[in-house]
Amino acid sequence: MADIPHFTLNDGNKIPSVGIGCWMGIPGGAERVYNMCLKALKNGYRLIDTANGYVGQAVRDSGIPREDIYVTTKLPNNDHHRVQESFDESLRSLGLEYIDLYLMHWPQACISAVSMADPDAVIPPPGGSPTFIETWQDMEKLLTTGKVRSIGISNFSVKTLNELLPHCHVVPAVNQVELHPCLPSVELKKFCNDKGILLEAYSPLGQKTALLHESPIIRETGERLGATTPQVVLSWGVQRGTVVIAKTETESRMKDNITLVQLSKADMETLNEMHKLPGLHRSLVLVGDTEEVFGWKYEWLGWDIGQGGFVP
Repeated sequence: MADIPHFTLNDGNKIPSVGIGCWMGIPGGAERVYNMCLKALKNGYRLIDTANGYVGQAVRDSGIPREDIYVTTKLPNNDHHRVQESFDESLRSLGLEYIDLYLMHWPQACISAVSMADPDAVIPPPGGSPTFIETWQDMEKLLTTGKVRSIGISNFSVKTLNELLPHCHVVPAVNQVELHPCLPSVELKKFCNDKGILLEAYSPLGQKTALLHESPIIRETGERLGATTPQVVLSWGVQRGTVVIAKTETESRMKDNITLVQLSKADMETLNEMHKLPGLHRSLVLVGDTEEVFGWKYEWLGWDIGQGGFVP
């Protein structure tokens, strides 16, 4: 197993600080996901973030004890009204006895559709049932089954958390959002720290742009430390106390991504301030001139428009 820190969640469970993401973005990627997970497990990864049944097969075929592997999966938007059923379907698809972390993927529900990409999808506005409060209360019930160890959320802002938390019997263990040096979400991180919610980064290396890989600041830091730019960015994420979930099918990059380097206080301060440079405070996932995501306006989600995207 790789020598990386683990973080303790507010429910006492521990989570590895570096994981592999398994969303391929295309249909028919089952064999690729299976092979990627097997390679990742072989190279020391113990956190797998997935919505794919073939991950369970890779876990079983790896020869690694199930209790040593941390598996995260998510509630789809079109299943907010059927949380228990959707969870059971995910568990059967994975072929596992339990899931370590189950996340509400987005605050907004989607009904009367197979997915949110369906042009006929009906997406209730804020306050429309099922609300994310109703969905969360149904997720809390899953903890009584013994089939999930922790529950959390994804793509929640300070605004939506302030709406949710007064109704929680169980405070979310994790909030998974886009996080990287161009989008450090300082206010959200402080808020979650104060509430005992661990932030977890998806797309910590960016997704639709090579901006982080080409950054002179990050490249110079890497050259000085004998590290790759992904190693610098992922190490920054872990050192600031967040879990990082990166995706790659290339084994050499897998090995690099889970080999963290020690950044100095000055290095951390430089990367913390990087987003304040002109044009750099931005999302690297959702870019363009849109004013909403999956049927909800940025203001409903609690996001402010950033340079070419959004800022949660």
